[in-house]
Amino acid sequence: MASDMAISLKVERKPKLSETVVAAIRKQLQAGEIPPGQKLPTEGQLTETFGVSRTVIREALAKLAADGLVEPRQGAGVFVTEHISTMFGTLAADIGSKDSIALNVLEVRLAIEIESAGLAAIRRNAAQEAAIQEAFFEFERLLLNSEPTGPADLAFHRAIASATNNPFYVEMLDVLGRRAIPCDVTSPWSTELAQSDAYQRGLQDEHLVILNAIMTGDAESAREAMRAHLSASQQRYRERLHARQIFYADSVKAAATE
Repeated sequence: MASDMAISLKVERKPKLSETVVAAIRKQLQAGEIPPGQKLPTEGQLTETFGVSRTVIREALAKLAADGLVEPRQGAGVFVTEHISTMFGTLAADIGSKDSIALNVLEVRLAIEIESAGLAAIRRNAAQEAAIQEAFFEFERLLLNSEPTGPADLAFHRAIASATNNPFYVEMLDVLGRRAIPCDVTSPWSTELAQSDAYQRGLQDEHLVILNAIMTGDAESAREAMRAHLSASQQRYRERLHARQIFYADSVKAAATE
């Protein structure tokens, strides 16, 4: 199983250099460090700042222009767009896209993990039971130390899949990879800028119900606990997506009246 995980991590896509540049400039625009109408540094200056080639800089500027954040002016340079609402719209689309991915992933996980929890309750051996417990207590340790819990969260669900003794349950989770845990702040697929202790504690409480059902060999309770856990996550993301849509709609409206 360890070798399977190593392979999954090796093939994980790394961000392109141009994406790193885009993210850095986008962050400055969002923070208002580069105001609307201001000219960006020249290609040469950006090349020195980011330590990349002109090709990378041109690719990044093209992406920013396509998103409506900057506009090139013939013979004058590249300027931050005057239409600040466009920036808000782009940010909302990015966040909304990740939330939509999270909801799609959770839908797939519901189809897989409800039954995997039930089978784990019936089929687990002593070593697999220990692995599930170990992942649970690692999540607890990270939570108490205010450290990112995403990797332990994934390990918990993967250990349950492994305890089915059907390798395809594990393979399905490995295909999803770090997308399986949308609130993992260490993942490029994360939809969260931060997670409160209360939010994480709620997840851990749900994990405990799943763990107890598996440890007692109660397949139906394990299935129901997993269903409740993933369904609650779906609801949290639906509410978050709706709240963000309202927030950015209000931001666009406010910018338009300034």
